[in-house]
Amino acid sequence: MAEITASMVKELRDKTGAGMMDCKSALNEAGGDMEAAVDWLRTKGLAKAAKKAGRVAAEGLIGVTASGTAGAVVEVNSETDFVARNEQFQKMVSEIASAALAAEGDFDKLIAAPYPGSSKSVKDYVTEMVGTIGENMNVRRAGHISVSDGAVAAYVHNQVAPGLGKIGVLVGLESTGDKAKLTELGRQIAMHIAATNPIATRREDVDPAVVERERNVLIAEAKESGRPDNIIEKMVEGRIRKFYEEVVLLSQAFVINPDETVEKAVKAAEADVGAPVTVVGFLRFALGEGIEKEESDFAAEVAAAARG
Repeated sequence: MAEITASMVKELRDKTGAGMMDCKSALNEAGGDMEAAVDWLRTKGLAKAAKKAGRVAAEGLIGVTASGTAGAVVEVNSETDFVARNEQFQKMVSEIASAALAAEGDFDKLIAAPYPGSSKSVKDYVTEMVGTIGENMNVRRAGHISVSDGAVAAYVHNQVAPGLGKIGVLVGLESTGDKAKLTELGRQIAMHIAATNPIATRREDVDPAVVERERNVLIAEAKESGRPDNIIEKMVEGRIRKFYEEVVLLSQAFVINPDETVEKAVKAAEADVGAPVTVVGFLRFALGEGIEKEESDFAAEVAAAARG
């Protein structure tokens, strides 16, 4: 069996919010497998399904740009939020987003592409800016959405400057209808996505492995109730339907009008747009998601400094 270390227990506690002893028990039960330990805690009702790992660390900005039938989104990281408020840094992120649109979101093409108005590549320009601003920076990722006929709409949450903020969303809508009305509909859906963070556009788009994992957790959780298998099966199927309603964009209750789903809202908007509307897909970038920040013990640092 794998050795259960204090750092593993702390990591699981950060992921789930469960107590230290419960986390240690979960890791022992799971043989040190972190994801299995999360599932074990969930079956015991000791962790919330949607709890995410730790506090994300990266500072910087999400840059979003959309033009007609295409849009791009980038994440550019810095060490501190102070630099993210720097106008020079903001200008750089905006221009990198524009370059990402031209590169159709291909990360390798983006960093090798000429930086707008410069003979340097995007990668080399950012490296140069590290020396100018005096803080480490990097382009972390890029994405792109396009439609053949319709509109790509954008929304930026916690906007600090046009097209720049902490969360950036793009939504692609296919339709032959009124493009201005289509773009407004897309922006409303993008705002919804910023708030709800769906994992897929349609049920069939959800990774089967994610559904299977959720089903296994729900089965184990239901068995804890001691109910017979036929009742457990019905309980699990009901909860899987609820799971889809929580994580699939078109099945979610629309935040602007919770009495209808996003799918129904799109259908209702077709009369105003003047043609059928299809949600092709979306991109949602949240600053620093998935990046762990190295935590420091400030008191210990002060004590160490005092000791010389």
